[in-house]
Amino acid sequence: MWNEFKKFAMRGNVVDMAVGIIIGAAFGKIVSSLVNDVIMPPIGMLVGGVDFTELKVILRDPVGNAAAVTLNYGAFVQTVFDFLIVAFSVFMVIKVMNQLKRKEEAAPAAPAAPPREQVLLEEIRDLLKAK
Repeated sequence: MWNEFKKFAMRGNVVDMAVGIIIGAAFGKIVSSLVNDVIMPPIGMLVGGVDFTELKVILRDPVGNAAAVTLNYGAFVQTVFDFLIVAFSVFMVIKVMNQLKRKEEAAPAAPAAPPREQVLLEEIRDLLKAK
């Protein structure tokens, strides 16, 4: 069983997937920082300095020790913005990768070298012409 697991875990696809997940997690942190620290503050200023995550509707006021019941739509709005920015970022990365791939495919391939026999025959021909 151990050998089977080792064989499965060392497959190229599994390793590639693991690398993709790790890079994706790091990319997610970068995008979250971009959204929270760069994009959302100016948008918040445009709407009057409101922090989207704090937007909510109070459905029931706090009573005694019970907390208020709120509908936190601001957190949802923030999550939607995060998703849209992540989706757009991934789209742009894939678009650039596709353009690079098309350029590689469009580049003409170098002509194949002639077989060794042909090269030798050409050398013999040239020597015979020289005599």
